[in-house]
Amino acid sequence: MTKLTRRGLLGTAAAGLAASTLSALPAFAQDKTIRHYWWGNPERDKRTFAVIDVFQKANPTIKVSGETIGWGDYWTKMATQTAGRNMADLVQMDYRYLFEYVRRGALKPLDEYVGKSLMIQDFDKGPISGGMVDGKLYALNIGSNSQVIVHNTRVFKEAGIDADLINWTWDDFAKASEQITQKTGGKVKGSDDLSLMIEVFESWTRQNGHEFYDKDGNVAATVDDVASYWQFWDDLRKKDVVRAKEKTVILDIPIVESGVAVGDTAMSHFWSNQLVGIQAAAKDKIGAAMVPHKKGGKPGQFIKPSMFMSLSRDAKDTASAIAYMNAWVTDPEITKILGLERGIPASPKVRAALQPGLNDVEKLSVAYFDAIQSKVGDLPLPAPKGAGEVRDAFMRIGTDVVLGRAKAKDAATQFVDDAQAIVERAR
Repeated sequence: MTKLTRRGLLGTAAAGLAASTLSALPAFAQDKTIRHYWWGNPERDKRTFAVIDVFQKANPTIKVSGETIGWGDYWTKMATQTAGRNMADLVQMDYRYLFEYVRRGALKPLDEYVGKSLMIQDFDKGPISGGMVDGKLYALNIGSNSQVIVHNTRVFKEAGIDADLINWTWDDFAKASEQITQKTGGKVKGSDDLSLMIEVFESWTRQNGHEFYDKDGNVAATVDDVASYWQFWDDLRKKDVVRAKEKTVILDIPIVESGVAVGDTAMSHFWSNQLVGIQAAAKDKIGAAMVPHKKGGKPGQFIKPSMFMSLSRDAKDTASAIAYMNAWVTDPEITKILGLERGIPASPKVRAALQPGLNDVEKLSVAYFDAIQSKVGDLPLPAPKGAGEVRDAFMRIGTDVVLGRAKAKDAATQFVDDAQAIVERAR
C-alpha cells in the first residue's frame, strides 16, 4: 500500500496557496475530522492534498485526513474497510462499482443536502443521473470521462500515420501498428497489448450490437465476442507489433510504466481524465484518438462519469463531509487546483471559469470531448454485483492466451461460463 503525506508531496508549492480567495464555509465545532479516500497517481495526489490544505485554511476547525492508493489495490482495501465497518467518510467511487456498493448498504444518499449544503442545481443532467441508483443520488460527479487511445505524435508523424483518429477502424489501428514498428526498426512497437483491458473489450462488444451485461445483470457478451477480441491481439503479437508479453501481463500497470510513457510503444489505452498524468510522464507530446470503430458496427465508446465522490455509511460528521464535497465542485480556488485531472467538470460555470487558464494538454482533453460527442453510444447500465471479480477473471484467463497457454476460443468459452457464474453467485 502506498500512503502519501501532504508535506512529502507538496513541499514549498503548498505553502504558496492562498486561502484568502476561498469563501469560508460555516464554522463547525472544534476537533472535527473527516477521512477522504481515493485511488491516485502522483499528479492526482498532489492536487488533492493541495485542495485539502486550502479547505482546511478556510475551515480550521475541520481536519481532513487524506488516504490514497493505486487502483489495483483500491477496491481490495475498500472491501476490507466495508466489511469491517471502517470506511472513510468520503470515498472515491467508480460507476462500475456504484450499484454494488449501494446495494451493500455502504453509501448514504445525498438528496436531502442538494440545494441546501450541496449546491449542484446547475450541474448537467447526465452527470447527475449517472450518480443515481433506484431514484436516489448516491454519488457526486467530480468529472466526466471517456476512453482514449493516447499516441506519441512525434512517432506518428515520422511513421507517416495520417489516419482520421476520431473515425478510424480496427483495421486502421492494426496497419498503423505495423507501419510504426517497421519505420522504427522495432525500437518502438505500434501499441501496448490491450488483450487484458476489459474496458476496451466492452467497447468491442458494444460495436457488435449488444452490451457486456443485459438489463437483468447477466453476461450478454458472447464467446464469439471474447474470442474475436483475444484473437485480434494474438494476431498482432504474432506480427511482433505490440508490447512484449512480460509487460502485458503486469496487471494495472502504472501510468509511468505504460508504453507511451517510457517510449517503447506509440499507443496506449487510458481514460481521458488521465491525459494530464500521461503527458507529465511522457517525453514526447501526446495526442488523443478514439478506441477504433468496427466497420459497419455500432458505437462502442461512451461518455461516463470519470469518478464520483460518495458519502459512506460510516461517516459520522456528515455536515463537515458535505461541506467538503460542496467545496470540491463549487469553489473557484479549489476547482482551479483540480483542473481537468479527474475529468470534465459537470458544472457549466466551473467549465467557463477554467477555460482561460487551461494548459495545452487540458485543451487537448476538451477538444477531444468536443470531437467525440456524435461518435459515442449511450451510457450502459451499471455493471452488476460481482463485476470486479469478472474483471479479475478476464485478466486471469486472458493472460493464458497472451502467454500461449490457451487458444482464444477455448479461453473465451471458459471466461463467459465463469463470468456468468460469478454474477449469479454474487446476487
